[in-house]
Amino acid sequence: MKLAPLLLSVVALAACSGENGNSSSPAAPVAAVAAPAGTDWTTTTAKTEEGYLLGNPNAPVKLVEYGSRLCPACRGLAESAYRPLIDNYVKSGKVSFEFREFLIHGAADLPPALLGQCAGAEPFFPILEQMYAAQTGFNDKLQALTPAQQQQLQTAKPTDAVRMLAQQMGLIDFMKQRGLPEARVNQCLADTALIDKLTKQTQDRGADGTVTGTPTVLVNGTKIDGIAWTDVEKALKAAGA
Repeated sequence: MKLAPLLLSVVALAACSGENGNSSSPAAPVAAVAAPAGTDWTTTTAKTEEGYLLGNPNAPVKLVEYGSRLCPACRGLAESAYRPLIDNYVKSGKVSFEFREFLIHGAADLPPALLGQCAGAEPFFPILEQMYAAQTGFNDKLQALTPAQQQQLQTAKPTDAVRMLAQQMGLIDFMKQRGLPEARVNQCLADTALIDKLTKQTQDRGADGTVTGTPTVLVNGTKIDGIAWTDVEKALKAAGA
């Protein structure tokens, strides 16, 4: 596993936003797409190659967010954007929303990213929003790490370091309160294949310029300007949603 290059400072958690690129040119309006009988696009979720998708998997407008669950700017976007995005755009079947993890804070991002996927696709987006709501507490507990604890993290085995960070943040109890047995929590925290995948995804998307900060939002593959809901909605409308 490749955790070692990500063992950066676990307390530098504020600077996570970055500049995005140009939004797409205006497109023709797209039609609403009805969900299959007895279903609702706002509760239709699926695992993808890089993340998890909410809504119509064949939606003509595809919104992708690269984010960190410990990033204050990502939390701000979630608080302002997720409800109108889901209620006004995903529900219609015009827009799908895919969230992809980006470990901008290195190893500190691994415990919430691993546990956010631990329960599977159906609760992925509710847990994502709940983690953002609890983010300040997670970050405050990380800031409280002593120099001795930070040194211990640097010398621990990678999976031990991940579990130590999860314990410090209160994430183990957080997931147990949501019905996940502690044995399953520990299993997810020790998922070296997923750790390697998320690490590589972060390195690749940083190296190819897709992500320069979090949140990074793409609409139909084009990185948008800005990280506020008004910027996102402008790009969705320009794409025909």
